[in-house]
Amino acid sequence: MGSFLTNYAPEIFYVLCGIVCFDTALRALKNEQSKIPTFLFWLLLGIIFAGGKFLPPVVTGALLVVMGVITVTGNLKMGKFEEASYEFKKAAADKLGNKIFIPAITVGVMAFVLAFVKYTEYVPDATTGELVATTKSLNGAIMTGVGCVLALILAFIICKPKVKETREDSARLLMTVGASSLLPQLLGALQSIFTAAGVGAVISTIVSAIIPEGNIFAGVIVYCFGMVIFTMIMGNAFAAFSVITIGIGYPFLIAHGGNPAVIGALGMTCGYCGTLMTPMAANFNIVPCAVLETKDPRWAIIKTQAPVALILIVVHIVLMLVLAF
Repeated sequence: MGSFLTNYAPEIFYVLCGIVCFDTALRALKNEQSKIPTFLFWLLLGIIFAGGKFLPPVVTGALLVVMGVITVTGNLKMGKFEEASYEFKKAAADKLGNKIFIPAITVGVMAFVLAFVKYTEYVPDATTGELVATTKSLNGAIMTGVGCVLALILAFIICKPKVKETREDSARLLMTVGASSLLPQLLGALQSIFTAAGVGAVISTIVSAIIPEGNIFAGVIVYCFGMVIFTMIMGNAFAAFSVITIGIGYPFLIAHGGNPAVIGALGMTCGYCGTLMTPMAANFNIVPCAVLETKDPRWAIIKTQAPVALILIVVHIVLMLVLAF
């Protein structure tokens, strides 16, 4: 059971993601412009998801390069979709009311509940080779995937849509997001690359030439702004956390008596301030612009969030100085 949950269960949900991409690729064949390139983009993305870890890394890399060429040459287009009338939307909204939010809430609730589920897996001991029982948590893909499948079932029960309508709207939403749907995966990979390349050590060397030895105040400022800037570059505070904490947080704060729990917690949430101000955090700042069809498709949400983010950065610096030392 443990081996299944570790090795195969996550792949089931990745395959489902691939199927959605394949369906979007078929819908792209109805495009009036860039029919074949758009079809190819979503087809290749579906292959990457469905193939998963069974694809050789070099093959996945080559597919991503092709997808990148399609995107930068402007050949990834959104097809034309029939827009529902305002009257129809109003009638549907009045009929469903707040029940429409149940599927969306279900995803978060299920992921939260499943986060507490543990299972036992037997792995060989590095020294003796004997099987040792290890307690593990469910993979994030399983937690989110189960929530999404349950949410889809509830959506069919509550809204009673036709399958054709569901496929059409799924393709429309995915095409609206476009190449930004790749950013979470690419940025997650970037974290591993930065860590393996020793970027944290390089940053530590650079910062040591700037910050006077034992200057806690300067160390806190550099750590907080380092988290913000790297989060803006990488689009993800989790990706920035390991690099900046290894390079700045430990040698300049924790090693000088700082409380690691406080520094780690505030460092992570300080990174979230960077999330509020970067287009690289596509799922937070770009996707909503596309879905809501704002006048400014890239910066509308960021412009609204930036003043609050800047204030919170200062608050984090003050809290870290007061609580961690």
